[in-house]
Amino acid sequence: MLIYLTFALALFSFTSMRAGRVLLALYALNLGAQPVAIGALAATFSILPMMLSLQAGKLSDRFGARWLMTLGALGSALGMLIPAAWPTIAAVFVAAALSGLSTTFYNVSLQNLVGLLSKPDSRAKYFSNYSLVLAVSSFLGPLFIGFAIDHFGFSASCLTLTGLSLVPVFLLMARGGALPGGTGVRKQKSAAKTGLRDRSMWRLLATSGLVQSGLDMFQFYMPVYGHSIELSAAAIGIIVAMYSAAAFVVRSVMPYLLRRYSEETVLAYAFYLGAASFVLVPFCKSAELLSVIAFTFGLGMGVGQPITMMMTFSSSAEGRSGEALGLRLTVNHLTRVVGPVMFGWLGSAFGLPSIFWANALLLASGGVVSRRGAKARSEDNG
Repeated sequence: MLIYLTFALALFSFTSMRAGRVLLALYALNLGAQPVAIGALAATFSILPMMLSLQAGKLSDRFGARWLMTLGALGSALGMLIPAAWPTIAAVFVAAALSGLSTTFYNVSLQNLVGLLSKPDSRAKYFSNYSLVLAVSSFLGPLFIGFAIDHFGFSASCLTLTGLSLVPVFLLMARGGALPGGTGVRKQKSAAKTGLRDRSMWRLLATSGLVQSGLDMFQFYMPVYGHSIELSAAAIGIIVAMYSAAAFVVRSVMPYLLRRYSEETVLAYAFYLGAASFVLVPFCKSAELLSVIAFTFGLGMGVGQPITMMMTFSSSAEGRSGEALGLRLTVNHLTRVVGPVMFGWLGSAFGLPSIFWANALLLASGGVVSRRGAKARSEDNG
């Protein structure tokens, strides 16, 4: 079935991308980067996706996913070659930019494929299974790269990720022709402009952006915090991977949760659990306690991405699902550009704990927004 090909493409590509983010953050720290530079590095991953995700969604609707994902995989492989050959902070930033460009084409195309290959009665199951694959990727990537860095060094680890990034290229060459094609039609009017007139779309975009901001701050600043308390790269990799292990657990029961509660209600409690986890991070100095916190964080925030993906696809106009998902990713990456830079300056001025506590406030506000969405839906249905 084509859905399994889609899941395989997601597994290899996102394992490489998740590993790459941890690798480049630790590489930059090893080269002497300060928290503000790490914030700028995190933003670099998202500058190109912020500018191009909407257009990538339109291209996915028009031409299909195969060649966009091939281009993305090749860009990711090229990006990892650069810091392997030139071990400088500038090279790390170039690799981050190319990784972001790859993510632009890959993310929207894969999400759109999952929606296109599903039917309304199977959509929650397919998006849940897709999110489980992402959880496995997020678990394997940091875990693998942490041990690789400790045993082989940064340059060899970059070369390893180059090879892993090329696996999807071979899969797309062999089976990509069977994937759904595009409409071949260029849309004259933007669905994004129409959607932004809807208050519920604004609420959905804000919720999605807060989910992404929380996940990014965890992914980038947990390694920075671990480095500050002198944990090994392997220990940091395990901590980051614990989020993904918890996300796998909660996403496996997500269809059951959504049968009992609305999407907004589940998101609200996810935000509150994520906020509580962030509050506790600066009080913990051991890998074991940080692993427990990361697992708790994953039990909450692990449902955020699949639910907002599913809601965006379901609310899109026919033939414009890629554009709607591209709009969602544009807003997500806007938060990924602004948030890390802002929090990087905050951390440099007031210390790393301030980053986690400020993010806890943001996630708590996401819980409030989601609760209001649940109330609005209840009133509409009532």
